[in-house]
Amino acid sequence: MLNIRIEATTAPKQKPDADNPLTFGTIFTDHMFIMDYVQGEGWIDPRIVPYGPLQMDPSAMVFHYGQELFEGLKAYRSEDGRILLFRPECNARRSNATCERICIPTIPEEDYVQAIEALVKLDGDWIPTKPGTSLYIRPFIIATDPFLGVRPSATYKFMVILSPVGAYYPEGLNPVKIWIEEEYVRSVRGGLGEAKAGANYVASLKAQMKAHDAGYSQVLWLDGVERRYIEEVGAMNIFFQIGGKVVTPGLNGSILPGITRRSCVELCKLWGYEVEERRIAADELFAAAVSGELTEVWGTGTAAVVSPVGHLRKGDEVVQIADGGIGGLTQRLYDTLTGIQLGKIEGPAGWVREVV
Repeated sequence: MLNIRIEATTAPKQKPDADNPLTFGTIFTDHMFIMDYVQGEGWIDPRIVPYGPLQMDPSAMVFHYGQELFEGLKAYRSEDGRILLFRPECNARRSNATCERICIPTIPEEDYVQAIEALVKLDGDWIPTKPGTSLYIRPFIIATDPFLGVRPSATYKFMVILSPVGAYYPEGLNPVKIWIEEEYVRSVRGGLGEAKAGANYVASLKAQMKAHDAGYSQVLWLDGVERRYIEEVGAMNIFFQIGGKVVTPGLNGSILPGITRRSCVELCKLWGYEVEERRIAADELFAAAVSGELTEVWGTGTAAVVSPVGHLRKGDEVVQIADGGIGGLTQRLYDTLTGIQLGKIEGPAGWVREVV
């Protein structure tokens, strides 16, 4: 168990006006969590301090070799005033898997979750309560050795910051338009695709800008070898309902194992749907859309939770999904997941953790 030192701010910030919509990821709370790693000593000095800039050496390895990772989860305020987290131990576990992939020392899951809970409890009055809002939690680890050379760092910082947020997409729960990318690739098996590392996201920017310029919300990536098979959206995993079955790309080493993805798979199975985790060719999708068998498409992720997809574009070919609206299963998944997260619906055992 961590012995967390707390240095409370003496200059609390003004909280955002509850009547104005929150823009995702632009406002940050009063405090942040920091814990250092020193080779030979391990993770030391866990502390919560006022939110503010970091002082780092210009030669810190994170700036030059990109040895860093991040996670994302949310805290919610229930109607009866409780602070709830959704499956935070899954984020801790996935963070450690990323640590192992990019040679960063792991953090015990219970310490990882304790750090999050302590910070969220201290800044709990920042949790917004309007429908569709939450407190976004961003844990991350950066390499801090002042050294120019390609090797794992000997020192790191584990940090957690918090941000009150509204909807990730400006469209809210309205269906988004997705661009299937054929020119660029995000990752290949054996690379970093299954890790929550910033390198995956910077690799996506060029295609993301191209899609935005064409009026599309997100890029849907194809596999990096054959350029035929659907993998994931830039900020989400992806699901399809084809001929009554729920289909999602199988985790093959280049796809992030999303926690919301896993929760949707488990809920669909619980509800009696046949769920297939397999390779899905883009051509199969477009053929299913033309035949009418493709009835729903949705993305899943912490930021958006569940996001319906109304249109897909690949090259010059554009298909509308069913009537372009929100499908029944998509709506049910969104309502159920957000209901569980807000404590309105009792979910499977262990899915919700109360901060006390």
